[in-house]
Amino acid sequence: MEAVKTPHQSSQSQAPGAAIPKPPAIMEKTKVAKQHAPQNKQTIHYPFWFGGSASSMAACVTHPLDLVKVRLQTRTGDMPKSMSGTFVHIVKNNGARGLYNGLSASLLRQLTYSTTRFGIYEELKGRFTTENKAPSFGLLVAMASASGFVGGFAGNPADVLNVRMQQDAALPPSQRRNYTHALDGLVKMTKQEGFSSWYRGIWPNSIRAAAMTAGQLASYDMCKRLLIRMTPMEDNLATHFTSSFMAGVAAATITSPIDVIKTRVMSASGKSSIPKLLGEIYAAEGLRWMFKGWVPSFLRLGPQTIATFLFLESHRRLYRKMNGIEDKKLE
Repeated sequence: MEAVKTPHQSSQSQAPGAAIPKPPAIMEKTKVAKQHAPQNKQTIHYPFWFGGSASSMAACVTHPLDLVKVRLQTRTGDMPKSMSGTFVHIVKNNGARGLYNGLSASLLRQLTYSTTRFGIYEELKGRFTTENKAPSFGLLVAMASASGFVGGFAGNPADVLNVRMQQDAALPPSQRRNYTHALDGLVKMTKQEGFSSWYRGIWPNSIRAAAMTAGQLASYDMCKRLLIRMTPMEDNLATHFTSSFMAGVAAATITSPIDVIKTRVMSASGKSSIPKLLGEIYAAEGLRWMFKGWVPSFLRLGPQTIATFLFLESHRRLYRKMNGIEDKKLE
């Protein structure tokens, strides 16, 4: 008759040094612990100009929407009140090429404004990122706001040109400035109005740039981080699209009142203080002025933000591939 081994005898009969199988409950706990254990992340310092390059590419895609937004914010008389009506009006009177009036100024703005704000923000974010800890949302907002404020100063001359060139075709022929391109506009502005014209509306523009950058960059990074951490989504196109869409909504809502003031100040020919301008707008339009043009602003900022970050992530992916850096465990 064959002897039956007890569990104690069976464990003693195993070869010395052999691993004892773990119960299923312990294995499951170990698996969960590994999933939630902090992983060392590799922080990559990308080139300073990536943000400006990605923003310039996005501007080529979304410029017609930006043009329509400016026309709505500065409309006078019997100009169309809707986005679609303004779009049709531009094509009817200026042709399809009219949708790209002021493109050179828009590109100059992105190369100055966006290169500065993205570059400073990424540098600051890299300095405050450790192997096991990313910056908090509050810190991201502070860094983005500071970066955007500096970028607003750097890009203000091109921003003044951008607004003027987009609005020019809507003015009576006698009031048009007729800048042929961005550099021509800078020269004419300097000759006719002095260097002070380069910084018309500098304060509302810089405040708007700070709010815009906080709404876009900080929101994008936080949304992307939460989606990867809290959902099954990974660091891929779907996550980049979702994060940039949410960042576009945040940026459009935050900057809408500032954007209206900035556009009115920059499009003016004479001197007008911001308090006086606010009083005139409120008397004529009430509180509705704060979100005048919000829909076209979002319809521009949404695609522009999405395109910017998709181009930016493409820049980063290509950079990693060219430098032989793995896509895993990246901050």
